[in-house]
Amino acid sequence: MKNTLLHLFKVLGKSVLFWLFYFMLLRMVFLIYYKYLIDIEMITFSEVMLTFVNAFWLDVSTACYLLIIPLFLHSVDLIRHNKLTSRIESGYTLLIIVVYSLIATGELGLFGEWRTKLSYKVMMHLSNPDEIVNSISTAQFLSLVSIWLIQSALAFYLFKKLILNRKSPDSNSIWVVFVSFFIFFAVIFTGIRGGWKAIPITTSAAYFSQHNMLNMAAVNPGYNMLLSTIGAITIKDQFLFNSMPMDEAKSIVKQLHQVEKDTTVSILQIKKPNIVVLLIESWSGDLIESLGGEAGITPNFKQLEADGLLFTNFYASANRSQQAMGSLFSGIPGLPITTITNHSEKYAALPSLTKVLKSNGYYNSFYFGGQLIYGNILSYLRYIGFDKIIEGGDLPISMPRGKLGVHDEYMFSYYATELNNNPQPFFSTLFTISSHSPYDFPMEHTILWPKLEEDFVNSAAYTDRSLGEFFALAKQQEWYNNTLFVVMADHSHSTYRNHPIQTYDYHKIPLLLCGPALADSLRGKQTDLLSGNTDVTATLLSQLGLNTEQFHWSKNLFNPTLKPFAYFELNEGFGWKRPEGEYVWNQLTQTPFVDNLSGENRESIIREGKAYLQVWYNEFLGY
Repeated sequence: MKNTLLHLFKVLGKSVLFWLFYFMLLRMVFLIYYKYLIDIEMITFSEVMLTFVNAFWLDVSTACYLLIIPLFLHSVDLIRHNKLTSRIESGYTLLIIVVYSLIATGELGLFGEWRTKLSYKVMMHLSNPDEIVNSISTAQFLSLVSIWLIQSALAFYLFKKLILNRKSPDSNSIWVVFVSFFIFFAVIFTGIRGGWKAIPITTSAAYFSQHNMLNMAAVNPGYNMLLSTIGAITIKDQFLFNSMPMDEAKSIVKQLHQVEKDTTVSILQIKKPNIVVLLIESWSGDLIESLGGEAGITPNFKQLEADGLLFTNFYASANRSQQAMGSLFSGIPGLPITTITNHSEKYAALPSLTKVLKSNGYYNSFYFGGQLIYGNILSYLRYIGFDKIIEGGDLPISMPRGKLGVHDEYMFSYYATELNNNPQPFFSTLFTISSHSPYDFPMEHTILWPKLEEDFVNSAAYTDRSLGEFFALAKQQEWYNNTLFVVMADHSHSTYRNHPIQTYDYHKIPLLLCGPALADSLRGKQTDLLSGNTDVTATLLSQLGLNTEQFHWSKNLFNPTLKPFAYFELNEGFGWKRPEGEYVWNQLTQTPFVDNLSGENRESIIREGKAYLQVWYNEFLGY
């Protein structure tokens, strides 16, 4: 018995140390890869080292998960020596290492762009391999593949040298092995749950810093991926964001959307104008001087402001393009955990802006220089009733392209003249592409001052130049004088100011209404009305005098009696903003990321945000 226990202790102990070393290696690679962010955020060496300390128990839990199968194999081997058990363990470990290294390497490529870890939701967004390859430069892709292969080869080599070559003690009683198995299984189970505390360990155990990148580094990538996948698979059976009785939550949400009078201030001087939405990829508020950004990045947009109404307190409800489509065309907020476009079975329950417009005489079209298969956008756009959808494969092969599709300047030029073929009045959207990684736009960098996100900032300058050229060409077209332009971003992006993704500074985006159809009294004006991209739907319909009842998540921004608020989703919670302040909640850790609310209304405002997400998430589940 003693020899059996000692053997299992040595073998499993070595295995735990191996996995802990392996996890530490992956974490070191991540921190070295993003050393420039550590320098920019002025993170001290001692705080970086705390990443390894705070990661320890979650790593132990993960290692214990991985030891369940080896424990069974070692126990079988103690009863009857067989090379097959070693081969199975070798194959099992190789598979784990290869997949684990792939997850960790995927995070290396992902974090710089999205500031998040690899999760089930992200994997669904990147389910098309072409999207992964095309979103990064060839050099970065090759470097990440090299890191993946080197990590995998090194880890498996160490495993074979330190763990696989073992010799089991002879003559083991089946009962001795049976008892030993359950003793060690109890130990492993204790490690999995992080001890015998009332609440088992979760990823929140690794959170320790105000610097999000250190928290992301501390959270074990495989554990996080497994947890998010389990949560997504069981999504239909879990009401993850319930925090109060549903009747109470619905009452709060109803009051948020109630107005004293269903009315609107007209902003149009044409009764039934063409509406052109220029949906700009990833444009953050920091790119716009009037929204607090540095001067000189988007000068053409600034010139357009003189002819339009700029919203200076406008936010994206989510961080993905497909979520922006749902907000714009169905008037719905972004979802944590998943995205609406990935649930085609729920499309029938969604309201459609394009269908309402079509029933009132509008022709609907959508143009994009890339592939709409990404994020399952194409199926959603087809379902909601666009008359014409043009994507990269439909465009002339002669149009210059990058890895993702046709460059913005050529797409804008094509679009300006192509709209002459749309019967008026029309509702049309152009979704741009060049300000998306890998930023292979055909223009030299003209802005060299940013220490962070220089490629992104210059891509925005390129799109801005293309935007100016578009309007110069559009003014020569027959449809122009009857048109209202809606210039807005699909979502935000990390900028030279490196705002944490859990803040409203990160989610701030531009919304500009301009063009000949806009009332002259609004030209050159700004409004600081608190609002979000979900509200564009009801606002446009109200200007046309059309019913907005089915778009009950969208607000008419020109109703003087509306209650101003803005929401955004996080994978693990939500952000809620009212004129009184902001509250960003982490459902996973049951703690706020941000809370600058005060006064007697503080608790009621927090309950508003929780009720909003609860009702919306449960409505989604019920579609």
